[in-house]
Amino acid sequence: MTVRQSLPHDAAPLHVTGRARYVDDIPTASGTLHLCFGLSDVAFGTITALDVSAVRAANGVVDVLTADDLPNGADVSPSAHDEPLLALGEVHYIGQPIFLVIARSHLAARKAARLASVEIDARRAILSIDDAIAANSRFEEGPRIYQKGDAATAIDAAVHRIEGSMEIGGQEHFYLEGQAALAIPQEGGDMLVHSSTQHPTEIQHKVAHALNVPMHNVRVETRRMGGGFGGKESQGNALAVACALAADRTGRPCKMRYDRDDDMMITGKRHDFRIIYRAGFDDTGRITGVEFTQYARCGWALDLSLPVADRAMLHSDNAYLLPNARIESHRLRTNTQSATAFRGFGGPQGMVGIERVMDHIAHALGRDPADVRRVNYYADMDAGDAGGRPVPQVDTKQDCNAPPEGASGQKLDEEVPSDVDLTSRGAVSSVPSGPAPEVPENAQTTPYGQEVEDFILNGMTDKLLSSADYTARRAAVAEWNATNPILKKGLAFSPVKFGISFTLTHLNQAGALVHVYADGSVQINHGGTEMGQGLFQKVAQVAATAFGIDMPSVRITATDTGKVPNTSATAASSGSDLNGMAVKAACDTIRERMAGFLADYYQAAKDSVRFEGGEVRLGTECLSFAAAAQLTYEHRISLSSTGFYATPKLAWDRIKGTGRPFFYFAYGAALTEVVLDTLTGENRILRADIVHDAGASLNPALDIGQIEGGYVQGAGWLTTEELVWDDAGRLRTHAPSTYKIPACGDRPVVFNVALWEGENREETIYRSKAVGEPPLMLGISAFLALSDAVAACGRGYPALDSPATPERLLAAIQRVRG
Repeated sequence: MTVRQSLPHDAAPLHVTGRARYVDDIPTASGTLHLCFGLSDVAFGTITALDVSAVRAANGVVDVLTADDLPNGADVSPSAHDEPLLALGEVHYIGQPIFLVIARSHLAARKAARLASVEIDARRAILSIDDAIAANSRFEEGPRIYQKGDAATAIDAAVHRIEGSMEIGGQEHFYLEGQAALAIPQEGGDMLVHSSTQHPTEIQHKVAHALNVPMHNVRVETRRMGGGFGGKESQGNALAVACALAADRTGRPCKMRYDRDDDMMITGKRHDFRIIYRAGFDDTGRITGVEFTQYARCGWALDLSLPVADRAMLHSDNAYLLPNARIESHRLRTNTQSATAFRGFGGPQGMVGIERVMDHIAHALGRDPADVRRVNYYADMDAGDAGGRPVPQVDTKQDCNAPPEGASGQKLDEEVPSDVDLTSRGAVSSVPSGPAPEVPENAQTTPYGQEVEDFILNGMTDKLLSSADYTARRAAVAEWNATNPILKKGLAFSPVKFGISFTLTHLNQAGALVHVYADGSVQINHGGTEMGQGLFQKVAQVAATAFGIDMPSVRITATDTGKVPNTSATAASSGSDLNGMAVKAACDTIRERMAGFLADYYQAAKDSVRFEGGEVRLGTECLSFAAAAQLTYEHRISLSSTGFYATPKLAWDRIKGTGRPFFYFAYGAALTEVVLDTLTGENRILRADIVHDAGASLNPALDIGQIEGGYVQGAGWLTTEELVWDDAGRLRTHAPSTYKIPACGDRPVVFNVALWEGENREETIYRSKAVGEPPLMLGISAFLALSDAVAACGRGYPALDSPATPERLLAAIQRVRG
């Protein structure tokens, strides 16, 4: 089979030679215009005067648009009609677009955008979680609560109790290719939009709404993105709508790209959280009850904050069976960029909360943190069902050839069509998405009632800790710390259990279009988007396997709303699961037609027809696949088919917090060792050992790249990537000089990655598992290792916040010494 082979990324030669074409590389017609937003420099206030006469008079400017020039308000929100393209009388954050410049060059538009005279009556902005709590500024009237059992009673009756709180910072996406769009007007009022987006159908929908035309008047094409990580799930709407409106108004192609500085000022980030916890446990560290209160800072508009906060709640158990749990979530409105989807989509924040609890319990009892985690695990599934042994794929890596830019789609869990308002959205969401799943009486269940049937982390943990020599290394770290007063080492283990599916059930569907040409070449198209993660290669391998042909015979074309309609975002780690199954369905239809015809033509049994090795064999006959396709075509048999797939078994009521939101879980385990300079806070990741569950991997090489990149990105989020707003609400870390993503030198010096061998027990595409988001949470182990190093400096609990910058590490060192 072509699947399960470690084949290189289909565009790898184009990437490394610079020939890969992105939106900004598309050749444009003479006369193409360029756009730039004029931005607010006040966090909250009323616009009292707006004079753009100097902008209009600037060199190269063709037109300037304000909110008064826009039809339908030109809403660009993914759900709630609360994000006008241009500010409607009020501004809500520094960086909000107020007017739009249309000019003959990118530079001319940027220069002119700084010439406007804008007067704003500033009001007191709500910037922090504390500000929002004090002002009761929120997106839902009260908190969302999911619970199982009676957590308060269990905690009060426990032998031991802990409580604490933790601040968890946000994260800038920092995709290599910034936001970009190009709109080209067509005849009859049609519009062609090229967009760097994870969700072409949403772009199509928002552009059609802004132009007041049906969706069939708008075609959106996306060949590839230079990274997305969730930041191109909804944040590309503004550029595409602006370009389409300008193109419609001028009759000329219009293009827009954010410079990095504008990109970071305008677009949303990962949600920062505050998590307050209380837990009760026994002498072994087993939790008897736990309570979480989660505060999510959502920014000025709703965007995708409700499903992000929901998923944080859904992952508050991580890998642990919690008999009594209460999770309370507050979604706070602030005058900052509207926080949005980011790889993991709230799941990482929820996991950090429970991992902090496990770490705190271990410290309170003086027990090994890995043992405390193990005693709280769910029970493994039946031995031998889908468990297995880890197969080393990458060993002792000491290079940085695999960049951390390869994320597989970040999550649009609960997008709602833009003709549904916020109140009806709540009403719709209160209706269960399917019949309630039957759960056996003695089943091990999550706090939201889903039975965990596929748990394999006990076996994975055994193998990882054994292969990484955990016991001996833990002793060696203790010995080092006892004899080194300045440099302290830390060692930490953390597991991952991540749910796979969109939690808005109707998004778990995909379509595909497959053509077999008379020469035997195959062209496929599906609704997924390529952002460097290798989705196109994996799906091409699915098609090649279905027809028994080699990879050069298969070509995937750009994602196009004119070929496959009504697609979901490439997000929720679902790209391969959904689109792979849809493509396979289309290929199977064509293959069945070919097999039926050829069996009749050669008077053979249909079940004897075999597609393999680039040939079609039946009985004594053997044809090349190309000859078989030509013969089928000549006998007027269709060689084209659509394919469709809908994820089964899902049923979820987000208001009650019960059901089965996930088709299955993906698992991983990581062990990280760090060294910390206690005088400066400087630190290094010395070694990382990872075992990750990708099911029966479609492409082990690509999956390992995802695991490596996910780990580094997760570690960066929790250690170096600090977002800082000043007291006026201005983002101060808005450039590479002040915002520190992990670089090649920040990777672990020794980087051991292994895939866990075993098939998905659910019927996914060739029994594989999603691998886009789960590896990011392996990086939690790096944060915990730093906490372990800090703990070695004294006797108190570090209570470390994230990101664990040198400043925070030094403050934590002072706490444990105090």
